[in-house]
Amino acid sequence: MGIVFVALCLGLLPAPAHALVGAAPEAVVEPAATGTPSPLPAGKAALADAQFRQATALAQAGDLAGATRIYRALAAQGVETASVYWNWAQVAQRRGAPGEALWALLRARELAPGDRAVAREMGRVREACGLDPAEVSPEPLGALGRLVRRLHLDVVAITLALASLLFHALARLRQGWRGSATVAWATAGAALLAALPPLLASFAPPTAVVVQRGAPLADAASPTATVVATLREGEVVPVLERAASYLRIQDASGARGWVHARHVWRLDGPPPAE
Repeated sequence: MGIVFVALCLGLLPAPAHALVGAAPEAVVEPAATGTPSPLPAGKAALADAQFRQATALAQAGDLAGATRIYRALAAQGVETASVYWNWAQVAQRRGAPGEALWALLRARELAPGDRAVAREMGRVREACGLDPAEVSPEPLGALGRLVRRLHLDVVAITLALASLLFHALARLRQGWRGSATVAWATAGAALLAALPPLLASFAPPTAVVVQRGAPLADAASPTATVVATLREGEVVPVLERAASYLRIQDASGARGWVHARHVWRLDGPPPAE
């Protein structure tokens, strides 16, 4: 029974949506965007470090387009950290691209859910875009997923499930010790409760950010389709479907349609290739 329970818990818990890899060293990282990256191979880490420093130097020198290209290349290579996205957001704001800046800050929040500086900056950019808080958080289950990652509830659930298995084994070995069986079932119940939020969060639909002001919403996934509406820059929208380079989305007013992926960047990964 205990083994089946552990297997159930392991099956219920999805892997984290995003892996933190290859952060730049503290000497060049903005203090507001921190995270705990996974290690990269030494050669790749050194190259990413050099690229990050180059982007920082370009931004300080005023070459915002060059800095953006490097940040985008780092993300495409899998070097995704809150630091990269924080700096990207600052450069995007200086370029007059608030939608792109908000997307970068939301990516940083996905990677570092507890970073208060990121949350404050998001609020400032959201207000600059003229959006309500609900227009950048349309999916409650997405917020639940961030809470799960922040509190590491998946790890808690697995740990409790393993503890329950251990106590079940003790109860079998020491049949006269009734307390172990009680503790085993108590930890099993706690593991199930801890596993519930990750399970619910796994049903959250993907979302995307409108990064192009006045992006056209069309009635079909085609460049010749009829435009039925325009989208507000910075708005976060649920992604309903994908077809080639188009996404079917629903905006805050309830309108549904197709928009090119270069105008609406998904929040579950790097932006599409230029």
